[in-house]
Amino acid sequence: MHLDVQDLRNFYYRSALGRAAQASLRHQMLTLWPEAKGQTVIGYGFAAPLLRPYLADARRVIALMPGPQGVMPWPAGLQNVSVLTEETLWPIETGHVDKLVVLHGLETSERPSDLLEEIWRVLGPGGRALFIVPNRAGLWARRDRTPFGYGRPYSSGQLETLLRKHQFLPERQLGALYQMPSAKRLWMKSGPAFERFGRRMPSVLAGGAFMVEATKLIYPPKGKIARTRRPARVGVLGPTVKPI
Repeated sequence: MHLDVQDLRNFYYRSALGRAAQASLRHQMLTLWPEAKGQTVIGYGFAAPLLRPYLADARRVIALMPGPQGVMPWPAGLQNVSVLTEETLWPIETGHVDKLVVLHGLETSERPSDLLEEIWRVLGPGGRALFIVPNRAGLWARRDRTPFGYGRPYSSGQLETLLRKHQFLPERQLGALYQMPSAKRLWMKSGPAFERFGRRMPSVLAGGAFMVEATKLIYPPKGKIARTRRPARVGVLGPTVKPI
C-alpha cells in the first residue's frame, strides 16, 4: 500500500525529522554516486528529495510517482519533471536509464516482482539501480509516524535474494538513518552525532534504512539450443563422357 504524496511531502519538506532523514539518505547516495554528468537519472516512488543534486549536470532527470501514491510538481521553482505513472508500465524507453533511485516504492508495492521486471527493462547497459528500503531490524520500521514504518521492511539478505531472483547483481551496500526516529529536541540535537558514528560502522549494522546498489544481469539463453543443419550446396556435375 502506497502512502499519499501529501503525507510524504509534509514529512520530507515540512518537518525537521523529515529534513534530517533527507540529508542522511542524500549524503549516503552521493557517497555512491557523486555525479551523473550527461546521464539519464530516474527516481521512482518518492525519490524526488534525493534527485536535486543531479539536476544541473544530468542529461535528463525524471521523478516517476506511482498512481496509488499520487503526484506533485517537482522541483519547486523550476520546470516540472515529475510524472504520474502506472506502477509497472513506465513511460521510459527500454535500456535508456543510467541511474535509477527507488525510495518508498519497493516496500509499498503490491507487485514487487513486476516492479523489478520493469526496472530491469529500463536500465541500460552499465546502468545502476539504488534500492532504499526500511531496515527490518531498525527502529524506524517500528514507528508509523514516518514513511519508513509502512510497507514491508527488509533485511539485507532478503533484499539481495529478491534482487538476484530478478536478474540483478548487488554490488555495494550502505546504511542510513542512524539517528532516533523522534522529533524531540534532545534526539534532534544528537542526530548528527549518531549519523557520523553510524557511518563508521560496518554496513551490515545498518540504521533505520539501507541502500543496495545493483546492476542488471543479462543471461545467455536457457536450456538446449536447437541447431538446424543446413545441407551443403552441391554443384551441378558436368558430363563425364562425351556424347558420340
